[in-house]
Amino acid sequence: MASSPIDLVANPGMIYLCTPIRDDLVGFVASCIKGGVNIVQLREKNAEAKEVIVAAKELKKVCGELAVPFILNDRVDLALEVEADGCHLGQDDAPISLARKILPKSSIVGLSTHSPVELELGNQTDADYLSVGPIVATPTKPGRPGTTIEYLEYARKYSTKPFFVTGGVSPESVENLVMAGARGFVVVRYLTESSNPESSARGLRRAIDEAMAKLA
Repeated sequence: MASSPIDLVANPGMIYLCTPIRDDLVGFVASCIKGGVNIVQLREKNAEAKEVIVAAKELKKVCGELAVPFILNDRVDLALEVEADGCHLGQDDAPISLARKILPKSSIVGLSTHSPVELELGNQTDADYLSVGPIVATPTKPGRPGTTIEYLEYARKYSTKPFFVTGGVSPESVENLVMAGARGFVVVRYLTESSNPESSARGLRRAIDEAMAKLA
């Protein structure tokens, strides 16, 4: 694991898996990590806190064993309780400043952004990284339209923090995303809907590495 949060999230080519609770959660996540996933986030919008805690503790254990950081979405209090490596916050969640007061100093804290205004405000926070998107509309963000590739280009030019692109990340899309400025990639459905997540993660890893190599 990287020596500090900023070292970790700034590393080019990172694959950041977001997954809801599922029956095969531990095995699924372990397979994704073996295939090349670098960060894991539990993103569960519909479960009770008790269920989230149980799942989070399971993921904290497997991620620790495989030396990959575990992030919990939204709930700073639960992230503290399960000793997650960090917390990812949306625009309507607790402010970054409060998360910093509650969580250990070593915690990774991220912030979602969906527009240039939100990105500029995110630059002014103590977040370790930002997420940018979704570049295309996705079922994981119901009611939120895609932000288009222009927002990614804007983020590449004006973000003062490392950022991860979200929305429609797949082996077929990563080259265009890299050319537009992406260096970190949040992936959801490409892996969560795969019948062979380890193989799919390897394919995504290969596509990202090939796209990044073209920048050299």
